[in-house]
Amino acid sequence: MAEFIRIYEENPNPKEIERVVKVLKRGGLIIYPTDTVYGLGCDITNLKALERIARIKQIKLEKANFSFICHDLSNLSDYVKQIDTSVFKVLKRALPGPYTFILPGSKNLPNPFKKRKTVGIRVPANNIALDIVKKLGNPIISTSIHDEDTVIEYTTDPELILEKWDNLVDLVIDGGYGDNEPSTVIDLSEGEPVIVRQGKGSLEIF
Repeated sequence: MAEFIRIYEENPNPKEIERVVKVLKRGGLIIYPTDTVYGLGCDITNLKALERIARIKQIKLEKANFSFICHDLSNLSDYVKQIDTSVFKVLKRALPGPYTFILPGSKNLPNPFKKRKTVGIRVPANNIALDIVKKLGNPIISTSIHDEDTVIEYTTDPELILEKWDNLVDLVIDGGYGDNEPSTVIDLSEGEPVIVRQGKGSLEIF
């Protein structure tokens, strides 16, 4: 049975954030709100937790296209190779916001991702997600929670999310209704932007 806690995005309660971080630190999986769709996440440094998510998503961990949710751009250098000034300016303009940027991965990526040439970085404009990552001290992995129903591509109601994921995750955050439009994915790994998926984020950041 998953814990179910209500956290308010305008002013997240530090005690509730602490509860979430404790779950993450002991290898738990959480479902949490972002500025787009609800995400399924775990501590990026916990291999067992990463493997659990890969099993749920029925993919090999090494091949998983998980995004890294970061608190801001300051810890980018831990996971991303040196990027040029023009790319950094785009990131500064767009983040926090509803974008996933694919960037060249560094040699410091966590073990399962060591062989990856690129990494997806998110800094969502959502105080709950940002506070969790800040308190945890390192990124969390993020993957969206697809619904089998093709009409509702993403589940937006936290209570319905709890019903569906109760036995699979350790904690579900009710941060209000989620969006059903995913982030815009932009590949900047080669310098020139390539739009991989047009989602919620505007393309007027270039």
